[in-house]
Amino acid sequence: MILLIVDTQNSIMTNDLYEFEIFVYRIKTLIKEARNNSIEVIYVRHDDGAGQKLTKGALGYEIYEEFQPMPNERVFDKNVNSAFKGTGLLDYLHEKNEDTIIIVGLQTDYCIDATVKCGFEHGLKMIVPANTNSTLDNAYMTAEKSYRYYNEFMWNGRYAECISFEKTLELMNR
Repeated sequence: MILLIVDTQNSIMTNDLYEFEIFVYRIKTLIKEARNNSIEVIYVRHDDGAGQKLTKGALGYEIYEEFQPMPNERVFDKNVNSAFKGTGLLDYLHEKNEDTIIIVGLQTDYCIDATVKCGFEHGLKMIVPANTNSTLDNAYMTAEKSYRYYNEFMWNGRYAECISFEKTLELMNR
């Protein structure tokens, strides 16, 4: 089992995210529990390329201060929605014989959705704890509707196991 933290970067970690305070608290708690239970924490950052706020070297590109990786924790960089495409993450997981992923981060309707579905297609067990992914309002849905659509309808029982935060903590403490 690993904890995969996707795209929690400075420029997109804003109070406008759905349930921002709960989201931050829960991810901080999961990071602490993973480290306390020798569960590897892996980070993924999105790079939109030169001249963008999500580009290497830009302040907005860096991982949110409250979630900072430890020096021994892996960080994979990507430039598409899926954390698996062209990053080396899948090969790394296979080398470690990891098949269970607790996935958290941003944004529900973009990179979390793509990573959940791609992880499933690669034979990984994807676990999505409640209120540990978030997003913003878009032209079609509010952030809350997007969150609920993916977590309650699209992923659960199809591509992932969407479970309570408390159940996730229990799994991590076994």
